[in-house]
Amino acid sequence: MTVVEEPALVDEGDPYDVRLALGATGLLRTFNSAGVLTAADVHVAARLSRLGEEPDERVLLAVALAVRGVRLGSVCVDLPGQRETVTSDDDSGTDLDALPWPDPGEWLEVTAASPLVAVGDSQVPASSSSQTGHPLRLVGPLLYLDRYWRQEQLVREELDARASRAVPPVDADALRAELARLFPDEEPDRQRLAAATAVLRSITVIAGGPGTGKTTTVARIIELFRSLPGPSPRIALAAPTGKAAARLEEAVRGLEIPGVTASTLHRLLGRKPGSRSRFRHDRHDRLPYDVVVVDETSMVSLTQMSRLMEALQPMARLVLVGDPDQLTSVEVGAVLGDVVARPAPTGATVPAQLAEVAPADVADADPAELRNGIVGLTVIRRFGAEIGALAAAIRDRDEDVVLALLREGRPEVSYVEVADDGPLTSGQLGGLRDDVVSASRALIQVADAEHAREALVALGRHRLLCAHRRGPYGATHWTEQVERWLAEALGRPPDAGMWYRGQPLLVTANDYEIELFNGDSGVVVDGGEEGLQAAFARSGEPRLLSLHRLSAVQTVHAMTVHKAQGSQFDRVTLVLPPEQSRALTRELLYTAVTRAQSQVRVIGSEAAVRRAVSRRVARASGLRG
Repeated sequence: MTVVEEPALVDEGDPYDVRLALGATGLLRTFNSAGVLTAADVHVAARLSRLGEEPDERVLLAVALAVRGVRLGSVCVDLPGQRETVTSDDDSGTDLDALPWPDPGEWLEVTAASPLVAVGDSQVPASSSSQTGHPLRLVGPLLYLDRYWRQEQLVREELDARASRAVPPVDADALRAELARLFPDEEPDRQRLAAATAVLRSITVIAGGPGTGKTTTVARIIELFRSLPGPSPRIALAAPTGKAAARLEEAVRGLEIPGVTASTLHRLLGRKPGSRSRFRHDRHDRLPYDVVVVDETSMVSLTQMSRLMEALQPMARLVLVGDPDQLTSVEVGAVLGDVVARPAPTGATVPAQLAEVAPADVADADPAELRNGIVGLTVIRRFGAEIGALAAAIRDRDEDVVLALLREGRPEVSYVEVADDGPLTSGQLGGLRDDVVSASRALIQVADAEHAREALVALGRHRLLCAHRRGPYGATHWTEQVERWLAEALGRPPDAGMWYRGQPLLVTANDYEIELFNGDSGVVVDGGEEGLQAAFARSGEPRLLSLHRLSAVQTVHAMTVHKAQGSQFDRVTLVLPPEQSRALTRELLYTAVTRAQSQVRVIGSEAAVRRAVSRRVARASGLRG
């Protein structure tokens, strides 16, 4: 056993702190005390140590870091790079470089020799159901929990196979004619290219930011498939969350595409009693669809994507739709970003018919992206040029341009610059109080059953977004603050837990019985003789429900950026936490800014803005290679 002397780097802290594993020793104790590892990370490593009779503390540190990586959304960890990339969970400012990191070369050697670790990617096919007996796998410098290596391998194998797999033959003349009907503009059109690619390839990725026409393109793809000669294909629409699935179905219905509904990926795959990670449809019982379209793919986890791909018919077409620059899944993986960034596999070619049916579009496109089946939509139709320019600067990682655009003070974009420490005061909010009070007054005026539609529109007039859920910069704190402002301005007692007319609601858990989904927004309206009711937007007329039927809702004057993903508001205010917050990332800032349709206000320090623009969501993965 290797013994590493432990310097007194940090205070041992509160013995009742649940983050501390009090029985830990050696490197596990040191890294736990420094805030790099939590008690859960340490306990898993210690348990595997006992089961695998592994005494080397360097291996146990590697195991704990692999568990930590999954907890933070990474598929694997780059062991040699951990010293340069790791952060503490509590942002305490501890000098992590001074921790007793093992020598990188020796660390890889002892980890590879451990009975806990399988080495390389050729021992067992990813699709095999047999187990190796090794809970971890080392592939080059990347250490995986074996389960997630298998899932990543399955996705990689499916992507490579589908990149070169031929689809059922298509009548080129009919396809050309239908493309001309659905996309009559003779100039190069990426929506037309995306539709043609979806018909002619086994897998297509339609990538684009908000307002670039992704939903319109999906609707036309469905219509294109249904209008081509031959039997009408069986088409499934799916999304990772109930909220996203409901929005997708509503959008497609609004475009008058009959006979097509949307569901969550879990519902599409079929729940399997007693299992949270396996489904009724798998490689032994494939999905009965010829075309599967997945919207909001940026929120799809690695586990969901692997289960979907193994359940697809070999000849089925898969269309992935989403924005790779948005926030990723709250679970493991950043699949859409990985798929868009990975090079085309050897042997992948552009379908010959593509240039035949859409020559101008192919000539205008990137050949490397076409070999990978990726079509990026770039023309923004939802918000104005100023918000679009800010979003582009964030995406391009240009801190100076982002700050310049924020400070110009144009109508669509405003910036309230504050110090990077201390609580925000009322004088630092740049009209936020006036905005929320005005929006609430407008909402209350139409919050009755007769005007429920107008109330739901008014609900999207302004939304306050936060990076965190808790703390002084979190959504919970700001919802309480807004409630106090409204109580003062409207003369209403701020009674916690009481229903009131015009109260904005957020659903916090899926309720399939009444078809409300985590992330849905609604409003309390006056139902006359029925009393107060909750109104929720659905295709057609607003849906009114008794408040007694709501099992998991909360008042939502402020929400996290994650919860806002997939939603749009007329005006948005974003409150940024201080610079040291781990939540500050480019994806968070980009997602928040692009929720606004007409105006966005950012409240935060220059340091926080720079940190957000410069820092990507750090999710390690081997899928891009």
